[in-house]
Amino acid sequence: MDIIWTEDLSTGVAEIDEQHKDLFRQLNDLLQACSQKKGKEEIGRFVGFLSDYVILHFATEEREMIAHNYPGMAEHKNEHEQFKLKIDGLKMDFFEHGASIDVVLMAARMSYDWLQQHIKRTDKALGAFLKVNT
Repeated sequence: MDIIWTEDLSTGVAEIDEQHKDLFRQLNDLLQACSQKKGKEEIGRFVGFLSDYVILHFATEEREMIAHNYPGMAEHKNEHEQFKLKIDGLKMDFFEHGASIDVVLMAARMSYDWLQQHIKRTDKALGAFLKVNT
């Protein structure tokens, strides 16, 4: 079961959208591995990807927010910080318990929820603002 990128998820900011698409691809790779009973083998790579992703992607969005004086920046950054804490918890679980099915499921669920909630709501609002103010 793939999670499909649709244009209704687009923020209209090419760099941000490409990073979102990469998250979709990586999550789909994890889901594909799970469907082949290889999720435990894939989870370490996915956790590493998420750790790197939040640094790069959040910096990209926050750079745009600062450059264009985005009024919703505080709330947006707070969501980023909350997701970073979830990633830290996921990493801790992975290092403590290894590649367990619980870690795989938590990573997939957390990422899917992020895609559905943050991108559709918070990032779309940022994109709409940037479209008008750039």
